[in-house]
Amino acid sequence: MTTDVAAASRRSNGRLALALRLVGAALLAATAAIHLDLYLTGYNTIPTIRWLFLLQVIAAFALAAAIAATGSRLAAAAGAGFAIATLGGYLLSLWVGLFGFREIRTTAGIVAGVIEVAAFGALAALAVMPAQASAPSPLGRMDAMVGNVAGRLPGGSRATGAGLGAVSLVALIVLVASVATAGGATPPSPSGGSSLLKATTISGVSVLTNAQGLTLYWFVPDSPTKSVCNGGCAGYWPPVKGPATLAAGVSGTLTTITRADGTKQAAYNGHPLYTYIGDSKPGQASGNNVFLNGGRWHEMTVSH
Repeated sequence: MTTDVAAASRRSNGRLALALRLVGAALLAATAAIHLDLYLTGYNTIPTIRWLFLLQVIAAFALAAAIAATGSRLAAAAGAGFAIATLGGYLLSLWVGLFGFREIRTTAGIVAGVIEVAAFGALAALAVMPAQASAPSPLGRMDAMVGNVAGRLPGGSRATGAGLGAVSLVALIVLVASVATAGGATPPSPSGGSSLLKATTISGVSVLTNAQGLTLYWFVPDSPTKSVCNGGCAGYWPPVKGPATLAAGVSGTLTTITRADGTKQAAYNGHPLYTYIGDSKPGQASGNNVFLNGGRWHEMTVSH
């Protein structure tokens, strides 16, 4: 009887371990896919951040493959740590910014954050489950060591599972609170006053800038009277408030359009104007020739 109960318990643990293994690997692959899409559609233009995104994609896919193929507790622990570290990087970019770039609230970011919390929970639970007996080897001994952590902690496996659940819940609460208070898509302020637009030379080209010296852009799908960059798009490409005026010596025609939300936006020579969240200081034009949010973006060159 005792042998039968033990065998049933092992089978149950084996099924649970397999489920955690496959779910955890799938969640890591999902967050990698989201970061890859973001990288290809604009984040590859942001200095430093682009390399972090590329590293995240490569590491997450590699860990997902290792976990799915081996079920290693050591790989699961690494995957759990990686998922929570990725979430931490996202939260830092929301709170204070990273390397001169500050993230905004987007659907993709929220979904990736929730997936990372879930991946941490599944993989951490797998990591502390007792490992199956295997042939002795340095890797096997390390795997068994990681897998038997729960049994050596105060309270055993039950307390460890409760602790991991609490950590996951706290991480989810922090994520929700952070995105709730973070800046989202920011439309231009209601008209009033005037934005001063200037000209500067970047890589030998005379381009239009705002009063702070940040490069201005135009969006190919726009028309002279309508902006199609709304919602999340406007968070990455903040519209320039209208009406605006040109600094002395800058030629061209300025107009003002009314956006879908009723606010006013400046347009130059028939092109509604935007800044780009990837530019952190004057002299940068990292949004030039980027294909993002359904169309091509160009720096706004100055008429002569």
